[in-house]
Amino acid sequence: MTLAVADARAFTPHGSDFPTLSHAAVREKLLAREEIALLDVREEDPFAQAHPLWAANLPLSRIELEAWRRIPRRDTLLVIYGSHEGVDLAPLAAARLAALGYTSAHLLEGGLEGWRSAGGELFRDVNVPSKAFGELVEHERHTPSLSAEEVKALIDARADVVVLDARRFDEYQTMSIPTATSVPGAELVLRVRALAPDPATRVIVNCAGRTRSIIGTQSLVNAGIPNRVAALRNGTIGWKLAGQLLDHGAALEAPAPSAAQLAAARAGAQDVARRAGVQWIALDALPSLEAPQRTVYRFDVRTPQEYATGHLPGFAGAPGGQLVQETDHQVPVRGARIVLADDDGVRAPMTASWLAQMGWEVFVVEPHADSERSVSGTAAQPHPRAPAVAEITPEALAAALRDAPDDIALIDLTTGANHARRHIPGAWFAIRAQLAQALRAIPPARHYVLTCGSSLLARFAAADLSDLLGAGRRDAEVSVLAGGNAAWFEAGLPTESGWQRIATPATDRYRRPYEGTDAPAAAMQAYLDWEFGLVDQLAADGTHHFRVL
Repeated sequence: MTLAVADARAFTPHGSDFPTLSHAAVREKLLAREEIALLDVREEDPFAQAHPLWAANLPLSRIELEAWRRIPRRDTLLVIYGSHEGVDLAPLAAARLAALGYTSAHLLEGGLEGWRSAGGELFRDVNVPSKAFGELVEHERHTPSLSAEEVKALIDARADVVVLDARRFDEYQTMSIPTATSVPGAELVLRVRALAPDPATRVIVNCAGRTRSIIGTQSLVNAGIPNRVAALRNGTIGWKLAGQLLDHGAALEAPAPSAAQLAAARAGAQDVARRAGVQWIALDALPSLEAPQRTVYRFDVRTPQEYATGHLPGFAGAPGGQLVQETDHQVPVRGARIVLADDDGVRAPMTASWLAQMGWEVFVVEPHADSERSVSGTAAQPHPRAPAVAEITPEALAAALRDAPDDIALIDLTTGANHARRHIPGAWFAIRAQLAQALRAIPPARHYVLTCGSSLLARFAAADLSDLLGAGRRDAEVSVLAGGNAAWFEAGLPTESGWQRIATPATDRYRRPYEGTDAPAAAMQAYLDWEFGLVDQLAADGTHHFRVL
């Protein structure tokens, strides 16, 4: 059965029959460490404005594309909430999840307002569990740090210092501290000795804000490197707020460690992991973890390039630093088990040590033969078969837009960022879950064409659109662009950029105050002030199970 957002109020086959769980019941399960997925089905921007600590964002627009990957066990306890413009999206999301085979979908009693009214703590921003944990680490361990002015003085004086950027390489290239080398989080303990072989060399770790700087610095301290280590206080935000210039387009990467450096890194990482309660498991024993009603996530924490070259069957790629930073996205089932793999005995134990301190049950795969990493390329994303929908080729669409533009309503369901970067001339940007709102802005047409990057999402949305057009528009044709925007671009057809036609606001992504090069100073300072308050919010919430070594 296909439904659209407008049907949510009137949805009766399952909507009113889904059981509910109260704030108290959800809290009880979190405290008992039982498996539960608390799902916010709004788009990312409204999600980022207010949500419970352990809520994971699974937008209604993308449930068919993401649910099977992110919530692998179909009998997982799901608790769902979220509304848009007064329409409760949760019953529709629950119905879609039930159609995908999930057997334990519940609605959050009273939704987000019910959570708030019951005294539940609400958090802003994204990746909040990881960021709050980072603040707790600094609070309890007094992680050493230096101000932007102090670090700049060391660089200007050509002191014996190395600056290591713990973010993803693409973030580092966008803007970086002068002289910094890219060493994404999980690589720090593995590669720091190759960059600072002299114990007298001072090591500075930075990210855009605070979390990855703190966790990266504390990783090096925990692993016992002999050098003096400090975080760049407040990262590139602090650097910019101090009025200092950043580099753009840097490309320095860390070398591989020597055998002796690798051995030292391995000893330090494994010692930390054992102290954190991490367990090791043989590759052939992995099936034993999948007991009834236990979710197991498997991640290869090496770099994307290494993962693509060859990885263990059934393991997703998730570089360790980002996995610690984005745990709520990668592991939305709180209480699940996590298994990590690498090929060096450093990155998996180091990543595992942090996840264990965050309250996860974590295992590291024991050393295994290179031949076991028999799968190459990127992992396939599981999703149901897309519905059969009428198609129009890029060439035919181009001709229709040229010869009879008033007959065509072209709706682009790709991400807002991708649409702004490049789209088909004449296309309207819209969010799938808000197609009813979009149709109020888009002039009526004889032929509606849906597209996105590949047209996969568009195929799932086509039935939504047909239902919304309803009996009064039986003459309207609905089809998808064959191959999506990618096929149009590959054909060399015209494109445009920017925001010419916006049918719904681009709320699919929350703009991080620390990303890009044009964030206002006030927004950056507000973000830092928010981070400083997370320790108190953790205490007020009380469900985190964090334990800092």
